[in-house]
Amino acid sequence: MTDVVDSDELLRRIQRARACAQEEEKTWRTRRDSLRRDDPDGAHEAAVRSVAYGAVLRVLDEIVTPGRHADEG
Repeated sequence: MTDVVDSDELLRRIQRARACAQEEEKTWRTRRDSLRRDDPDGAHEAAVRSVAYGAVLRVLDEIVTPGRHADEG
Protein backbone atom coordinates (compact mmCIF):
# COMPACT_ATOMS: atom_id res chain seq x y z
CA MET A 1 0.00 0.00 0.00
CA THR A 2 1.95 2.96 -1.30
CA ASP A 3 -0.75 5.54 -1.95
CA VAL A 4 0.60 9.01 -2.49
CA VAL A 5 -1.36 11.73 -0.72
CA ASP A 6 -1.04 15.48 -0.93
CA SER A 7 -0.43 17.71 2.08
CA ASP A 8 -4.11 18.67 2.42
CA GLU A 9 -5.16 15.03 2.64
CA LEU A 10 -2.40 14.31 5.11
CA LEU A 11 -3.55 17.22 7.28
CA ARG A 12 -7.16 15.96 7.13
CA ARG A 13 -6.01 12.52 8.24
CA ILE A 14 -4.01 13.95 11.12
CA GLN A 15 -6.97 16.09 12.19
CA ARG A 16 -9.28 13.04 12.13
CA ALA A 17 -6.75 11.10 14.19
CA ARG A 18 -6.53 14.02 16.62
CA ALA A 19 -10.31 14.17 16.99
CA CYS A 20 -10.40 10.42 17.61
CA ALA A 21 -7.63 10.64 20.24
CA GLN A 22 -9.44 13.52 21.94
CA GLU A 23 -12.68 11.55 22.11
CA GLU A 24 -10.92 8.44 23.42
CA GLU A 25 -9.11 10.47 26.08
CA LYS A 26 -12.43 11.91 27.23
CA THR A 27 -14.08 8.47 27.24
CA TRP A 28 -11.31 6.91 29.34
CA ARG A 29 -11.26 9.89 31.73
CA THR A 30 -15.01 9.51 32.26
CA ARG A 31 -14.62 5.78 32.78
CA ARG A 32 -11.80 6.37 35.27
CA ASP A 33 -14.01 8.71 37.26
CA SER A 34 -16.93 6.30 37.28
CA LEU A 35 -14.78 3.34 38.38
CA ARG A 36 -12.69 5.15 40.96
CA ARG A 37 -14.88 4.21 43.89
CA ASP A 38 -15.88 0.61 43.15
CA ASP A 39 -13.04 -0.72 41.00
CA PRO A 40 -9.65 0.82 41.79
CA ASP A 41 -7.83 -1.52 39.37
CA GLY A 42 -10.22 -0.67 36.54
CA ALA A 43 -9.88 3.02 37.39
CA HIS A 44 -6.10 2.72 37.23
CA GLU A 45 -6.29 0.98 33.84
CA ALA A 46 -8.62 3.70 32.54
CA ALA A 47 -6.28 6.41 33.89
CA VAL A 48 -3.31 4.84 32.09
CA ARG A 49 -5.25 4.73 28.82
CA SER A 50 -6.37 8.32 29.31
CA VAL A 51 -2.76 9.43 29.75
CA ALA A 52 -1.70 7.46 26.67
CA TYR A 53 -4.36 9.09 24.50
CA GLY A 54 -3.39 12.47 25.96
CA ALA A 55 0.20 11.88 24.82
CA VAL A 56 -0.99 10.98 21.32
CA LEU A 57 -3.12 14.12 21.31
CA ARG A 58 -0.14 16.31 22.25
CA VAL A 59 2.01 14.75 19.52
CA LEU A 60 -0.65 15.31 16.87
CA ASP A 61 -1.15 18.88 18.13
CA GLU A 62 2.58 19.50 17.77
CA ILE A 63 2.46 18.26 14.16
CA VAL A 64 -0.49 20.48 13.26
CA THR A 65 0.39 23.49 15.44
CA PRO A 66 4.08 23.51 16.41
CA GLY A 67 4.74 25.09 19.80
CA ARG A 68 1.14 24.79 21.02
CA HIS A 69 2.15 22.93 24.18
CA ALA A 70 5.52 24.65 24.70
CA ASP A 71 4.39 26.36 27.91
CA GLU A 72 3.26 23.06 29.47
CA GLY A 73 6.81 21.74 29.70
